[in-house]
Amino acid sequence: MKKMAGQLKAIFFDVGNTLLFPDRKTILRSLYERNTAPSLEQWHAVEREIKNKFDDLMQHGGSVDHNFWRMFYARLLQELGRQDHGLSDELVDATRHSANWCDIRPGTREALERLAKKYGLAVISNADGKIEAVLKKCGIVNCFQSITDSGLVGYEKPHPAIFNTALRDMKVAAEESLYVGDVYSVDYLGATRAGMQAILFDVAGAYSGREWPRVESLEDLEKKPPVRQE
Repeated sequence: MKKMAGQLKAIFFDVGNTLLFPDRKTILRSLYERNTAPSLEQWHAVEREIKNKFDDLMQHGGSVDHNFWRMFYARLLQELGRQDHGLSDELVDATRHSANWCDIRPGTREALERLAKKYGLAVISNADGKIEAVLKKCGIVNCFQSITDSGLVGYEKPHPAIFNTALRDMKVAAEESLYVGDVYSVDYLGATRAGMQAILFDVAGAYSGREWPRVESLEDLEKKPPVRQE
């Protein structure tokens, strides 16, 4: 049986689409230069569609997180009436640079500071080895006791090794920990298979109506009992 909510010691966060969001003007520069770009609703609609397709793929043999962005941009360009593999590659490359994930929601630091009064906070991110610098630039790096970057440890979520590395660094047991991330097959399944509790951070509503626990903001996370009692 997993430990109860009152015994939670640490919360681990994904970064992209959880703490920080894409700087769309920078990432989509190639589209803006062609006088076209998706609305935020178009972006979220494609995100909802592709997350579910990607989750299904991952559960039937898919293996690499970056495949998500290839699927995402192929569908986004189709939505915009453009079929251009070279353009898709440019967009994927821009998205893979952690420095381009620097859009931070108002109140993020304040919410993290409130959570840090109750729990140890840490990061586990599939990134390019530079996520700590991005968190520093965005003014929240010192909210975390540990930062585990796949580009440095050599394993990507959902591989259990990246979760186990972070747990050792924080000196907490998996059952005493909660993981917060935005992709079911990568974050939720990766964390729960490593023995952690998990909640989906679902701004786009990709998992609305599903059985998995989800929040849409850090404020929601503060209000929601952070660990399911089983």
